[in-house]
Order: sequence, then structure tokens, then C-alpha cells
Amino acid sequence: MIPLEYISFNHVYKSFGQTRVLDDFSFSVPAGKIICLIGPSGCGKTTILNLLTGLEQPDRGSISGTANLRISCVFQEPRLLPWKTVSENISFVLQDLTIPQQQELIDLYLKNMSLYEYRNSYPKHLSGGMKQRLAICRAFAFPHDLLLLDEPFKSLDVLLRMELVQQVAGMWGEHPRTIVFVTHDILDALLLGHFILVLSAKPTTTLDTLEINIPLGERDIAVEPFPAYYNHILTLLEGRASKSKRGQA
Repeated sequence: MIPLEYISFNHVYKSFGQTRVLDDFSFSVPAGKIICLIGPSGCGKTTILNLLTGLEQPDRGSISGTANLRISCVFQEPRLLPWKTVSENISFVLQDLTIPQQQELIDLYLKNMSLYEYRNSYPKHLSGGMKQRLAICRAFAFPHDLLLLDEPFKSLDVLLRMELVQQVAGMWGEHPRTIVFVTHDILDALLLGHFILVLSAKPTTTLDTLEINIPLGERDIAVEPFPAYYNHILTLLEGRASKSKRGQA
């Protein structure tokens, strides 16, 4: 693994045609933490992930801390290989390891995600939530320095979302890595984020950055300071949305 110290966006500008997506966008967070990006639809969250992977380049400004990293991703859709079993979908990304090493990781993550008994099943036999759990297993198992989560819980019901959030927190606790997690859900961000970046509508800037030092497994969203954090984030998002609508009127 490549040792990281910080991931930083330094005064980044990014446009697509006449549409400016990022406008003097900056943040810097220490590595080995979970960074949550929350903001309105279309504000540029996926663009930020694409900049982190190198699929896009900034028009101006710079991004530091990401060079030569091994990056793993989880998307809104599981993107599984239908002709491979549950175990084979994970072993597919572990080709550099020995067979015993592969099996050890596969068993570990399938047990963590309560999928071990389905290890010989094919994706078509899994529910939507199980497919997403498998996608998360595969992403964590792949030897990576940076994990990008692009709204992986978006299509799931509330109870399953909460279950997966807790499982992701548990797997991060066993093997801490830098995670950048895009979400629309404030509760997801509060339960998982060490840093929460609240983003504006386009052109996107950072409205606020919250640092939460309470350990992941000890967070209770019904107990302060989490209700205050929730209201603060909601006020920022609603206030920015209201200003945007007035500006378009």
C-alpha cells in the first residue's frame, strides 16, 4: 500500500462546455479516514470522484495525494459478472494473490457481509441488496489505497441502508483505508463520515466541512451532537437551494 498523508483539492475549476461544475473548489483531509461528500443532485459529486481517479483533469488548480494509487470503486449499480459465482466475482480482482490468500480474503468479506452461504451462487439468484453487499465485498477485498463509494445505497430501503452502513463501518474498522463516500443521505454521512463536506449547487463550492471524532461504532444519531449536525447540514443545503431558486426566478 502507498502511504498517504492527505488528499487535497487546491483551487480546482472544472467546466463541461459552458457549464461550470467546480468553482475554486478546495479541501484537504488526512488519509485513512472516511470523507463524505453531500450536496444537491447534479452538484458535481461524481465529477469529484472522476477527478480523483484521473478520468477527468481539472481546468485549473491541482489535486494532490492521489498519484499512483490503487483505487477501488462501488457504484450505484453492483456491476457484477453474471457468469461468475459470488466467490468468483471477488477472486476475479485478486489475481495477484495466491489461491490460499484469495480464499482467506473471500471468506473474510463474505462472512462480514453475511453472504458466505451464497458463495457458490450466481448473481441472478441474489436479491438487490445482496448484490450490492457483494459489490462492497469485492471493492474492500481488492488491494487498494483509496476506496470510492458513489451512492452505493441509493436504491435500497432504509433498514437495509442502515445495515450496510454498519457493515461498511465494521470493515473499515478492521482494515482502515481512505474512503471518499458520495451520498444524498445526511444520516449515512453522520454514521460513516470522519469528515463531511457539505457542497453547494453548481458551480460547486464547499459550504462547510464538519469533522466528527466520535468512533464509528459509538455513534447514536438520536443523541447530541448528531441532531445538531443534522440540522446544520440541512439548513446549509436548504439555504443554498433557496438562494439558487431565487436566482433563477
